[in-house]
Amino acid sequence: MIVVTGATGNVGRTLVRTLTEAQVPVTAVARHITDADAAPEVRAVAADLAEPAGLRGAFEGAEALFLLVAGEDPQGILGVAKAAGIRRVVLLSSQGAGTRPDAYQHAGQFEAAVRGSGLDWTILRSGGLDSNAFAWVEPIRTARQAAAPFGDIGLPFVDPDDVAAVAAAVLRDQAPHQGAVYTLTGPAPTTPRERAAAIAAALGEPVRFTEQTREEAHELMARFMPLPAVEGTLALLGAPTEKEQQVSPDVADILGRAPSTFAAWAERNIAAFR
Repeated sequence: MIVVTGATGNVGRTLVRTLTEAQVPVTAVARHITDADAAPEVRAVAADLAEPAGLRGAFEGAEALFLLVAGEDPQGILGVAKAAGIRRVVLLSSQGAGTRPDAYQHAGQFEAAVRGSGLDWTILRSGGLDSNAFAWVEPIRTARQAAAPFGDIGLPFVDPDDVAAVAAAVLRDQAPHQGAVYTLTGPAPTTPRERAAAIAAALGEPVRFTEQTREEAHELMARFMPLPAVEGTLALLGAPTEKEQQVSPDVADILGRAPSTFAAWAERNIAAFR
């Protein structure tokens, strides 16, 4: 049995499906989840990583855990997992935990807790997700417009399905990956302007791209992100280091194929933007 937290998210939903198709028993955990949100063979449990004591029932009978950076008590979460008999954990962290630890302290705290948990562990540091483009759904659907800061600065965003595929591979056979930290990126840097153009190509209609100022982006992001994370994210987007712009070989090494392009992600998800 593998427990997948964040099971209704962009990575978690695909991970649950991938493991289920491989006939691996899965417990799908999210704050708001019902049996209707999962396949009949999946055990769905509503629980919150912000309340570790409430996770005990979800963790019972499981051998491995896919963990998000969520909540404020990683030691509490891992303590419940260990007490329930879980022996292995795969943490989905952020690339920024390695490149900008001061700005991504929350992810760093989870990584430190995982390393010190006494469990077998693997850490996946994801770059920006292609699915961040879902923030453009309404403006593209209603006005064929998209806006973002730093329109011509490229980063190798990664397809969340590739992140899920890597997580599934590691969860199913963690021994070769024990104690490893992987950075997950796409196959090439893309700019916000290029990502908007890829969506336009998939739509078969023009999409007008507008470059936001840093101040405009800060105001919008601060509505749903802690200020240190806003500053760190804007710094990464606007002035990425050479390492942050590099394509990592880890997705290809683990999956035996090249990571998917943003254009392929756009084609697969274009119905959301119509």
